Order: sequence, then structure tokens, then C-alpha cells
Amino acid sequence: MTFGVKLVFFLQAFCLLTFHTHGQKKEDATAEEVKIEVLHVPKECTPKSKKGDLLNAHYDGYLAGDGSKFYCSRTQNEGHPKWFVLGVGQVIKGLDIAMTNMCPGEKRKVTIPPSLAYGQQGYAQGKIPPNATLIFEIELYAVSKGPRSVEAFTQIDMDSDRKLSRDELSHYLKQEFERDGKKRDASVHASILADIFKKNDHDGDGFISAKEYNVYQHDEL
Repeated sequence: MTFGVKLVFFLQAFCLLTFHTHGQKKEDATAEEVKIEVLHVPKECTPKSKKGDLLNAHYDGYLAGDGSKFYCSRTQNEGHPKWFVLGVGQVIKGLDIAMTNMCPGEKRKVTIPPSLAYGQQGYAQGKIPPNATLIFEIELYAVSKGPRSVEAFTQIDMDSDRKLSRDELSHYLKQEFERDGKKRDASVHASILADIFKKNDHDGDGFISAKEYNVYQHDEL
């Protein structure tokens, strides 16, 4: 993964960038569930994906009603697999569920009900009608620590006091910008740092605690 991609996910982790799920609505899905058919499992099936992990995968999407294909990741981004963080709403809820506990090299065919996809409104731009059941064929390539992993927190927390200071985050952000290789005005650095604390320092004490950082619920923090 390039430094540029890593930097994008670092900013996403602090709620400065977002992926759109194209109007997906939160609906009561208690009576419906994702159906998972495992097509292939490698002999060594580790690590298993969990909420907060960064995944790399290809997937094709079909309408269950008529079998027509509405999405193919291989035709996007010059054919490169998609990177996304699992379980935080960067893809539809049904895919977050379907790709949990999955290992690199594994292939699945999943059926997702409307309530866990685009619901009653559908997604016209994506050629998905209202109340559509969706089928995805998924191949997972990589599972890695997400942008709010324990390792990332430890790396930023230079004095190991279990909270992130403005200086620590500034230093980390500067390093990431340098690795990214793009020149940025100092005001951009300051603006991003201010936004990080505005959106993550919930008690206003000037630090981002392990609890405030831990939006993905890692037991280790």
C-alpha cells in the first residue's frame, strides 16, 4: 500500500475524510440477515477480518431479481482491488457483515437483503432499484491493521502515557506528509490538526485519550 493511500486512511480514521454509501438508510433488519456461501478457503486461513481492519478485495455486484451486474470493482481504479475499513460504514452494512471473519484468499458469494443494502429508496446512480436484494461475489486479498489500530496508537503515543498530545499528533502528521511526498502549506497542517482535536477531543482536555481514539473498540486499549 502506498504512503498516499496510508495517509488517506489516517485522515479517515480521524473523521476528516469520508466514503459515501450513497444514501444507505438505517432500517430495522431484525427479520433479515445476510446469507453467506463460502466458495473457497485457503489451507492457511489467517488472519481473520474484524471490525476496524483494513481490507483489500475485489467484488462483483448483481441484482438478485434479474441477475444483472450493477458493479465490478475490476473496472474501477484501473482494476486495482478496493481498500476500505471494515465495520465503519465505508461500504453498505450487508458487506460489512458479509466480510467479517474472512481471511486473505477466501472467496464468498453473499446475498444481502434490501434493509442491509439500499432499502426502499434504492440507489438510482448505481442502477439499484428500490427494495432490491443484492448478490456479491467477493475475493479477499489482504487483511491488515486499520488506521485506528493499537499499533498506530502506540506509534503516535511517543511518551506512552496512553493519550495523544497535540505535539505527538503534529509530529506523526508531519512524518506522514513527508512520506507522501507532496508539498503542502503549513496552514494545511495546522488546519488538519485543529480539526482532529475538534472532532476527537470530546472532553476538551487538550488530549485524545485511548478511549476517545478507540472508536473501533479494540480490547487492548
